[in-house]
Amino acid sequence: MPLSEHEQRLLEQIERALVDDDPKFASTVRTGDARLKARRKVQLGALLVVVGLAVLVLGAVVPQVVLGVLGFLVMFGGAILGLLNYKHAAGAVEAGGAPGHPAAGRGRAPKARRQPLKNRLEERFRRRYDQ
Repeated sequence: MPLSEHEQRLLEQIERALVDDDPKFASTVRTGDARLKARRKVQLGALLVVVGLAVLVLGAVVPQVVLGVLGFLVMFGGAILGLLNYKHAAGAVEAGGAPGHPAAGRGRAPKARRQPLKNRLEERFRRRYDQ
């Protein structure tokens, strides 16, 4: 559902106020979707596993120990890269939250933390507007 003109103006005002108050945070938010970056890392990890496996097999076919070891290391590195980013790429939220995160320690239900950022911001805006 598209925003009305009034809502768009309010959103622009909020964005400008955010940039004025905390430019570092605003630039961090503008850098893009972190899940997309994590998905790319998972894809790169899968590609490295396949390439590493091919080099490992090549090292076994051509009796070169160094080639086999290199293939194993590439494959292992790709697996580590993929595994470290898989949870974040899938959009999973850690149960405890980050220690410095505002939602940490508030006793919220885990389902409330899974709401998209847009929904949480809209909810906060409505609560402030209603006061």
